[in-house]
Amino acid sequence: MHNTVKVSDKVYYLGVNDRRTHLFENMWPIPNGVSYNSYLIVDEKVALVDTIEFGSSDDYLDKIEEILGERTIDYLIINHMEPDHSGSIKKVVEKYPDIKLIGNLKTFKIVESYFGYKDNWYQIEDGTELDLGHHVMKFVMTPWVHWPETMMTFDLTERILFSGDAFGSWGTLDGGIFDDEIEFEDYYLDDMRRYYSNIVGKYSNMVQKAFKKLDGYDIRTICATHGPIWRKDVNKVIFLYDKWSKFETEDGVVIIYGSMYGNTEKMADVIARKLSEQGIKKIRIHDASKTHLSYLINDIWRYKGVILGSCAYNSGMLPTMENLTRTLEHMGVKDHLLGLFGSYSWNGGGVKSLFKFHENMDWELVSDPVDTKGIPGDEAFAKCEVIANAMADKLKI
Repeated sequence: MHNTVKVSDKVYYLGVNDRRTHLFENMWPIPNGVSYNSYLIVDEKVALVDTIEFGSSDDYLDKIEEILGERTIDYLIINHMEPDHSGSIKKVVEKYPDIKLIGNLKTFKIVESYFGYKDNWYQIEDGTELDLGHHVMKFVMTPWVHWPETMMTFDLTERILFSGDAFGSWGTLDGGIFDDEIEFEDYYLDDMRRYYSNIVGKYSNMVQKAFKKLDGYDIRTICATHGPIWRKDVNKVIFLYDKWSKFETEDGVVIIYGSMYGNTEKMADVIARKLSEQGIKKIRIHDASKTHLSYLINDIWRYKGVILGSCAYNSGMLPTMENLTRTLEHMGVKDHLLGLFGSYSWNGGGVKSLFKFHENMDWELVSDPVDTKGIPGDEAFAKCEVIANAMADKLKI
């Protein structure tokens, strides 16, 4: 068992790395890949915590058998039914037909719709405990983090939190499995924020409710279903998720624009330069037609200032900007400073549509929007500087 990784004496890590998938959920780019993490607790009773995506490993069951030998699995604890974690349930049940599936009522409704299983259910409630012998597992309902059935499992004996998707991250585990074996800030931090903002961010209020339920738990290890296992600095990942779910940001500005022929782009560059002259160092500019929505959302989650620009397109804004604003409205992103600008040639609409976004989001508008006809000149650029100065002033408060 030379490849076996132990979380503790009786708890094994069973994870695989996916370096082939381009789009997570067929939507979000994962250039650094992703890990699917499963865990096996070998006690007087044996419990498997979540599985892995179907087809991501051809030796998953072999690894389990290598650890267990002739023993069987008594329980499969299902914290989350999304297919990247439930995809191997059928294989596990076929190999261990007497296994009991542990989940809540909402879990089993999805289990039935996926696999048709109606038997061997072990339905639990919030606070139910399961004695495995040495380990005692307590189940904590955390609905909508980020599906309705999601829950967490806390090992009362060794203070291990099996957290499902919460506290997870994109990025494969390239040798280092634990937080004290990796360069977190260099490699994982950006992917973790992007994972949170893209996947979990819409449910930030439910993340805060989950924190309240976990208050008082002495968590010493966090085993998520994606990304590293936290055993040395558990407070770091808890702090980050708490910060992001409260929409707490850095004093920087992300400028995102949609431009067909470069006029709106010129305005973005003028705004950025003036921000720099005002002492703002954290500035990011993105062309919404080139940069994937995933990265735009990530930077918006990171920076307090958001300045959006769009040319007019069919009496509205450019479709890539429309997609961004619609997604932000759907996610209910809060607590940002906002600037708006754009241009048109014969009929406006881009900036007008952006202003409707402002009204829907209730973000603080730092100054009047700038809407320029034709190629921007000194007058337009002077108005752009007003936006930049107003944003800088607000960030310096």
